[in-house]
Amino acid sequence: MAMNGTITTWFEDKGFGFIKDENGDNRYFHVIKVANPELIKKDAAVTFEPTTNNKGLSAYAVKVLPESKYIYIAGERLKLTSIKSYLVFSEEVSADSHIDKENVVMSVGILMNSIRPKSAAKPGEMRSLKKLAITTFQGSTLIFTEDEIDVDATVKMLKV
Repeated sequence: MAMNGTITTWFEDKGFGFIKDENGDNRYFHVIKVANPELIKKDAAVTFEPTTNNKGLSAYAVKVLPESKYIYIAGERLKLTSIKSYLVFSEEVSADSHIDKENVVMSVGILMNSIRPKSAAKPGEMRSLKKLAITTFQGSTLIFTEDEIDVDATVKMLKV
């Protein structure tokens, strides 16, 4: 009879850990009993078959449940299953046009000071800006730039 639980402790170097089952009991589990060991981490939700071994309660046929089906990108909540495709590309943009969206309310004087040291851009200078375009099954395309998000980390989340 499969049970649900949560990984409370994980010793990656030793290959074992503990799951708190739905009754609040701690169960030992070993990495070889886990179907998808790459997803093991503390606080991850799991399903498993309860058993006992010479050390007490344990778990086998452990499956780590993939994390929430939503990812957040620059404040946008996206359902992973609604993402049809994504593309990372670079675009040449004017280096002096970068204005921090949060700081739009700052006075122009402060703004000029905050921009200059960052890039010390000469007027007309270009920089390459990495962008991520996500197309959903609903047909919309969202574009995020590396000024807003960590493009590489976001792509890792999309590959789940």
